[in-house]
Amino acid sequence: MAGNTFGHLLCLTSFGESHGPAVGGVLDGFPSGLTIDAEALRAAMERRRPGLGEFQTARNEADLPEFVSGIFQGKTTGAPLAFLIRNSDQRPADYKKMEEFYRPSHAGFAWDAKFGFHDHRGGGRSSARETAVRVAAGALAMQLLEKFGVSITAYTGQIGNVVTRLRPAEVNPAVVMESALRCPDPHTETKMKALLTSLKAEGDSTGGVVGCVVRGVPAGIGEPVFDRLQADLAKAMMSINAAKGFEYGDGFAAASKKGSEHNDPYEEQEGRLRPASNHAGGILGGISTGEDIFFQVAFKPVSSISRPQFTAGKSGQVQHLSIEGRHDVCIVPRAVPVVEAMAALVIADHMLISGKIPRNIL
Repeated sequence: MAGNTFGHLLCLTSFGESHGPAVGGVLDGFPSGLTIDAEALRAAMERRRPGLGEFQTARNEADLPEFVSGIFQGKTTGAPLAFLIRNSDQRPADYKKMEEFYRPSHAGFAWDAKFGFHDHRGGGRSSARETAVRVAAGALAMQLLEKFGVSITAYTGQIGNVVTRLRPAEVNPAVVMESALRCPDPHTETKMKALLTSLKAEGDSTGGVVGCVVRGVPAGIGEPVFDRLQADLAKAMMSINAAKGFEYGDGFAAASKKGSEHNDPYEEQEGRLRPASNHAGGILGGISTGEDIFFQVAFKPVSSISRPQFTAGKSGQVQHLSIEGRHDVCIVPRAVPVVEAMAALVIADHMLISGKIPRNIL
């Protein structure tokens, strides 16, 4: 099975299944000499882990990475950072009926078509459980980036048809951190909670959009032509479970604008040239401009719902299917730290390529 490694110089390889003994990763190419903030790592894992909110899966995992390589006396050594995250709250019996019947809009059918096999216990390798690995690796990349003045804030911008009207520049990271739904707008969050409460009672689910603002990236990051910064960000985001769309800057809205409306004219500010606006989203020609990088990721509704549906099994028999187990009403709030993590891995990777981050942190 290919496709389990991501990155150029900073490479993450992930492994493990939803209901196996553990998931884990190997982060190679990480600079030596960085003192690891264990509490910041724990806090990052806490934001993604299941079992914390009324609209989340009830699966309860501690999600504490066990490092077996790459850290000595609290600092990175430059060796591969290898870690395990144990799966302690497994209930494979919840998925017994999935051995014969395919869950609508779940990966099981496609995996059977490719491999002749799929792990019905929560999706196995295709489960969002794998994203715990990304968050652990991304939290380390985030600590690295912070030393070089880069910050990343992802947030819930939309759940179902409820959308925040805040602009990316208005998003306050502190408000996002305090929000149960990772929403930067308390008024909008109230409406989101009402929608999720209704859907939970119906046994249904919904999708949404995660926005992300990256601040402090210097100009000149990104490698044309095929390794453009936005191309690697798009690949990173579209590799996340349930991701259905990616746009940066004005995105799809740019298609209906005139050039005079979309262009970012330059002007002198504080002794240097800067664009007067940022419709480009901080990237031009695949290379960072030094302005804030902004992008959005759309996520589909959770496919595992308790509301009865029709489906067919391997024998072709059609039946009503009501999925048991523990599932989110909307995965968007838990996708927020995953989006941040993948963004951190991409930005750190490109800053290493460009030499903006050295291989040794002194």
